[in-house]
Amino acid sequence: MTYAYKLMESPVGQLKLVANGERLAAILWENDKPNRVRLGELVEANDRAVLIETERQLNEYFAGTRDRFDLALDFQGTEFQKKVWQALLTIPFGQTRSYAEIARQIGNVNAVRAVGAANGRNPISIVAPCHRVIGASGELTGFAGGLANKMLLLSLEAGQTSLEAATPTRAQAQMPMPMRMDTSTRATEGKVAAKPTRHAPSQGTQASLFGN
Repeated sequence: MTYAYKLMESPVGQLKLVANGERLAAILWENDKPNRVRLGELVEANDRAVLIETERQLNEYFAGTRDRFDLALDFQGTEFQKKVWQALLTIPFGQTRSYAEIARQIGNVNAVRAVGAANGRNPISIVAPCHRVIGASGELTGFAGGLANKMLLLSLEAGQTSLEAATPTRAQAQMPMPMRMDTSTRATEGKVAAKPTRHAPSQGTQASLFGN
């Protein structure tokens, strides 16, 4: 199978956008590990419509004017991995989930470590927001794009309109963060979930990302 790709410059480094036909199959980081996401042969195709549209929507996201994506997705992985990746799509903009919550959501409470492994192999970074998954106590955890970029994305979603203004120090990138959670989820099939309805915080389960 041959995949088409397009490179784009972004505030979080150069991203490689990958398509399978007219569906987005991957968004890879500049320093991504070669075997983290396994794809077939890659051919550059800067005129592929889905890649052009992905770049446009990502630029709007980075500019702070987009809080959801509307793209046809093509997840390639095991059935378990696909369940985890679909669960990522239900995490609302500006909120986070723990690995344990994702495990409960997919109906396997004992699969916390497996959820973490699947999250780490999420092929469609940012659009399928694995950066919104954090440790049970609120700490930032490993991220294919690097902890600094994880903090940047979460800062942007918390209300920062300038990624430059949100750049953390090395120490800040390792600081624990309070979690913002919502117990509502919605299933998605093939496309990113539409913009979720905001709910009032439920007692003991929601808090601002940065302790508002």
